Amino acid sequence: MIVDNFRLQLGGREYVPIVIGGMGVNISTTELALAAERLGGIGHISDAEVGYVCDQIFSTTYTIRKRKKYAIYSNNPDKSAVLFDLEEIAEAQKKYIAYTVSQKTGKGAVFLNCMEKLTMNNASETLKVRLESAMEAGIDGLTLAAGLNLRTLDLIQDHPRFRDVKIGIIISSVRALAIFLKRAVRLNRLPDYIIVEGPLAGGHLGFGPLDWHTFDLRTIVTEVLDFLKKEELRIPVIPAGGIFTGTDAADYLTMGASAVQVATRFTISKEAGLPAAVKQEYIRAEEKDIVVNMASTTGYPMRMLVNSPTLSYTIKPNCEGLGYLLENGGKCTYIDAYYKAMAVRKPGEKMTPTEKTCLCTGMARYDCWTCGHMTYRLKDTTNRLDDGSWQLPSAEAIFLDYQFSKDQEIRLPEREENA
Repeated sequence: MIVDNFRLQLGGREYVPIVIGGMGVNISTTELALAAERLGGIGHISDAEVGYVCDQIFSTTYTIRKRKKYAIYSNNPDKSAVLFDLEEIAEAQKKYIAYTVSQKTGKGAVFLNCMEKLTMNNASETLKVRLESAMEAGIDGLTLAAGLNLRTLDLIQDHPRFRDVKIGIIISSVRALAIFLKRAVRLNRLPDYIIVEGPLAGGHLGFGPLDWHTFDLRTIVTEVLDFLKKEELRIPVIPAGGIFTGTDAADYLTMGASAVQVATRFTISKEAGLPAAVKQEYIRAEEKDIVVNMASTTGYPMRMLVNSPTLSYTIKPNCEGLGYLLENGGKCTYIDAYYKAMAVRKPGEKMTPTEKTCLCTGMARYDCWTCGHMTYRLKDTTNRLDDGSWQLPSAEAIFLDYQFSKDQEIRLPEREENA
């Protein structure tokens, strides 16, 4: 069996059962999402740091204006007054999403990955604005990620598109799914799809820092499928994390999954937003270079390359310009770690890196090299060029390889010298 033998049925429409994950900050670019949409699949964009992303794409000045407005707090560990302008968040969200969906040309769809953990010093209000603005801008689907906020649906239940837009959740256990569904049932609004993310996924993981390695995606997917069958619920299940070949994907589809979500192989595509030099770092990585740590201020374990520049940060918190991870009340564990390190530093000495990192700055600068466990296999998916660098494949080539390959085969892209 190959992936092309299957189709994802969602909301009365049919899709190639390949979903590209929403990697922020702008790693899953408009161009990457549209490549999947054009081929009949589903592509995600991410609204992580959407104001900053707009500044890079459209030369807007959201970040600069915010930094100037709150400059007085730059040397103050108390960030409680550093807030986002909700009208600007709405404007940026609509601008970015409308720009993306207006370019759709295929039979696929473009979804938004919305990290609920981007609390932005005003968790409920900023999340409500982000989701409602996305719907107003024409997004096809909303994937609720990194948080499982049980009141998220309540925030948008009065929006005209609440029952029209596709809404999905990312979970890593049957327990989390059951808790969410109890709330969804009260609103008579079940999720349209469920992404089951396993322990080999990239970025933040939905497991404990000490036991993440004891879990297995196939086991969790089986448990979710059995749970839904028992509850007589027909909701598409989409496994994610460690699905590296078309054969891996077809195996999950054969066992009852409706589609698969993939991301790692697309990080090095031409369309992905990582700088070319960073893509080469991903391809060169060995398995020993991939670590799971607790450097994120979200409290979740996070997988990344061990040589990520963000792990050696000693920079001042950049909450005045960014601050997307500020908790309500202006709290952030990197702020605490930074000022603690400042206090013990001796005159003339360099400050030592802290146990936490400024994730907002790291993601914006592409210094936080989050990755899936299978990143060390990327060198098996492309060509080594004469100058020693690695060819960057197109998103279309990767997508089609997932769709049509068999027997664990990975078809290399057509060779391009000096690419």
